[in-house]
Parts: sequence; C-alpha cells; structure tokens
Amino acid sequence: MKLNNRKIQWLIQEKLRGRAYDPSTISQQRYVDEMAKKTGLTIQPVKTSHAAVEGSDVIVTAGPILKNPSPVIVKDWLRSGIFACPLDFDSYWKPEAMHSMGKFCTDDTEQLLYYRSLGYFKDIPSVYADLDQIVLGRKPGRENDQENIMSMNLGLAIEDVSVAVRVFERAKKKGIGHWLAI
Repeated sequence: MKLNNRKIQWLIQEKLRGRAYDPSTISQQRYVDEMAKKTGLTIQPVKTSHAAVEGSDVIVTAGPILKNPSPVIVKDWLRSGIFACPLDFDSYWKPEAMHSMGKFCTDDTEQLLYYRSLGYFKDIPSVYADLDQIVLGRKPGRENDQENIMSMNLGLAIEDVSVAVRVFERAKKKGIGHWLAI
C-alpha cells in the first residue's frame, strides 16, 4: 500500500503528543493553546517537570539561561533512546543526567568553550561532535535505539540553514513533507 503525504502526516500526528510544564499555570496554558493550534497536536499541561520528562522520547527545555542554575532533571527520569535539546544551556539538567548521554553534541564547540570560560557549563560531558560533523557523515549519529543523545545548540544561524537545506532535499527526494504557511 502506498501512502500519500496527507496519510503520512496524519500517521505522524497520531503518534506525536506533547507535554508542557511551566511553573506559571497562566503561561503554561497559553503555551499549550498556542502550540496545539499551530501544530494540530495534543499538548497536555502537566504539574511537574518530572511529569513532562518521564517517558518522553524527545525532551526540549526552554527556560532562562542561568550562570548558576538550580537544575531539576535527573538521570532516573530518562528512558533509553531519548533525544534531548536544552535551549537554555544546562539550566535544567543535573550533571549526572547530562553525563548519562551516549553522545553530547553541540553546534559549535569553540562557542560552547567560550561560554564555559564565562562561567556557564560548569559540569558537562565532553563534546562528541559538532552537528555539522554528523550531518556530513564524518562522525556517526545515533548508533542504536537505546543510545541517549543531547544536542546543546547555542544558535548558529548558518548551521540552521545548512541543516534545513539537507532536510528539505531529503524530504523532497522521498516525496514527504507538507508546505506550511509562515
């Protein structure tokens, strides 16, 4: 049976569900409503960061970037095979949780080390690879379904654009994807 793009999109959306935690219930509900409307996905508000993280396949944290954080995410909350992307540096990840990753990547090691010299990233794993090394096939990405990977992206627009081009080319070649009005 050949699936068309609309069927594939529906299958993906049926599987994807999100959970959102914010200490402010007003901000949390606003985010849940906005993301559900934008994505068409079910976004469930939860009462704790633990409830947001436990059992998740993908974990994205997006709080304030802090030099002296009080991290809450612990290794025991993580299942095998996760992908983690802290947009807030290491503000919400305890060192033991970060050190439990099979691969710790970044978009620019030199930039990460520079921020470390300013007092951020006090206890993080060694960098396995910059993302461009994985995208270009110079280093392997995920090597098994149980491997936990964290990508600590600091925000290099040139790499975002180059990765986006590769994703677009692959999707076009496979005949998958959906145009979105921006």
